[in-house]
Amino acid sequence: MTRSPLADEFDAAFAQTPGFWEPLRGTSLFITGGTGFFGSWLLESLVHANLSRGLGARATILTRDEAGFRVRRPRLASAPGLTVVSGDVRDFPFPPGAFTHVIHAATEASVRLNREQPALMRDVIVRGTSRALEFAQRSGAKRFLLASSGAVYGRQRPGVTHVAEEDPGAALPLETPSAYAEGKREAERLCVAAADRGLGVTIARGFAFVGAGLPLDGDFAIGNFIQDALNGRAIDIRGDGTPCRSYLYGSDLAAWLWAILLKGQPGRAYNVGSERRVSVAELASIVTGVLDPKLAVHIAGKPAPGMPPEQYVPDTRRARTELGLRETVGLEEAIRRTAAWARSEISSAQANP
Repeated sequence: MTRSPLADEFDAAFAQTPGFWEPLRGTSLFITGGTGFFGSWLLESLVHANLSRGLGARATILTRDEAGFRVRRPRLASAPGLTVVSGDVRDFPFPPGAFTHVIHAATEASVRLNREQPALMRDVIVRGTSRALEFAQRSGAKRFLLASSGAVYGRQRPGVTHVAEEDPGAALPLETPSAYAEGKREAERLCVAAADRGLGVTIARGFAFVGAGLPLDGDFAIGNFIQDALNGRAIDIRGDGTPCRSYLYGSDLAAWLWAILLKGQPGRAYNVGSERRVSVAELASIVTGVLDPKLAVHIAGKPAPGMPPEQYVPDTRRARTELGLRETVGLEEAIRRTAAWARSEISSAQANP
């Protein structure tokens, strides 16, 4: 099999933890959501580790669209040691055999689904987690990773620039509930209960990310801004540009997820994200500065006087101090790499219509 085009990125990200991959030597993993953004980075990094270190790790990937995965990701679908199976995460048939690790990353982070079919979104999250936990316990797995979300904190409280794992959150009882956030909270409770029964469950609370595979025409501002810049369009911000986010690059995301699975304390949650806080307006300027400084940025709204900005930025001290993790790819470089991936995808599509 050919060397991954992301190989150098993985080597740099995982260099921060010597001997990182050894716990996976000869193991058997089961991964839900293996075809999404999280799953693709996990699989690419695992395949690279298998090839470069001879780990002999095997992984079974659950997907709702096996045929589509083989078309979109032929390199991964044919990688030695990977098996792709079809099924719905809520009721998938349990594959035979013993498994050492389970990663549950199957959730559709769709704003539209959350708004239009909240019951379905919550059902997929909660029943899917319950099913994955049941499978882990029946298959003999010792470690289980839940890909949760920073959404569990609710609205970040005014004055809190970086939310930590101990934060009580600020969900307001009279607000329209978020099925995504409530589902993730319930999923975490199921995981803690499983940890109390002896399963080595760890939780990764993801924030915002950027990198190959990020939808450029979906719900993510950074993806939309990159697409605008690649198409030579001015960036139009409909709001006031004050909401704050941070963005962790995909290779760092993969390193953090593997570290939390392998070294995290059972029953414990870890924030996963960058601590570099940028407003939406600042992000648009950074994207144009990196990709096309001639492009304009238009902001439709104006900040309301005295209104604190909405924020979604993690405090990652727990991951840094307990697991030795750090961010290795800065935002500007992350944007540059994501744009390069998008260009290559466009070129490939044009060459193979």
